[in-house]
Amino acid sequence: MNTETLKSEFLEQGYCLVEDVIPSSEIDAIRQRVERDVYAHSLLPPPSGYVPGFLRFNQDLAPYVISDCVLGFAEDLLGPHLHISMFTGTVNAPGIPRGDLHADWPYNQGGAAHIPAPYPDCLLHIVTMWMLTDFTGANGGTIVVPGSHRKPDHPRNGGPIAPVTPYPGETQFEGRAGSVAIFDARLWHAVAPNRTDRPRVAAIVRYAPWWLNASALRPGSADRIEIVDAVSGGDSQVPPVPREVYEGLPPRLRSLLRHLIE
Repeated sequence: MNTETLKSEFLEQGYCLVEDVIPSSEIDAIRQRVERDVYAHSLLPPPSGYVPGFLRFNQDLAPYVISDCVLGFAEDLLGPHLHISMFTGTVNAPGIPRGDLHADWPYNQGGAAHIPAPYPDCLLHIVTMWMLTDFTGANGGTIVVPGSHRKPDHPRNGGPIAPVTPYPGETQFEGRAGSVAIFDARLWHAVAPNRTDRPRVAAIVRYAPWWLNASALRPGSADRIEIVDAVSGGDSQVPPVPREVYEGLPPRLRSLLRHLIE
């Protein structure tokens, strides 16, 4: 599928799928190491596996997150001088339940650092979901609501739309291992139940324009202390990348992570 078709899908439905970004010859070994390292450092108990700042522990995806088909796509939509705002490792193991429909930072109204709703109809943040296992309807391919990225708010407890209730027209990301789902951070999405006997493994990499202030995500920053910590907010956090890890990354990737050096 060509770039213009993908871009059209992204703008219309809020997401698109880029296939075979990671070669099939590499995917099994990468998946095994990512799954191992997610469980070794997870902030959540099983059956979830969740590691923010995952690049600190595993660099297997480093050559791929700067691929033209993904990074170039993000640059086409957000302009040059991007940075990577978050790099997360995830495992959804058998038995994981359905999660709430939500939008991601900076639109998520549940976080202390957010754009107040009704937020503007403006793309500020791109989320990429790297499928390290096949994503299917059975194993927890992420639930999404096509077109919801154009709405000025997302489902919230106490609001007119219950976030845990299935929404009319919702679907799931499905794709082969090695593919990447790219979506607007405003898109309503939710964790899907894994009804198989094997874990669903993925990495989530987010791209932001240079002008988007992500300092409230950094532990210890002045913005984090004032905006999040002062109200005991439960916002996502992005730990810094150790200098020795940073120095071993490809130059193009280093330019996307300068703001996260330890």
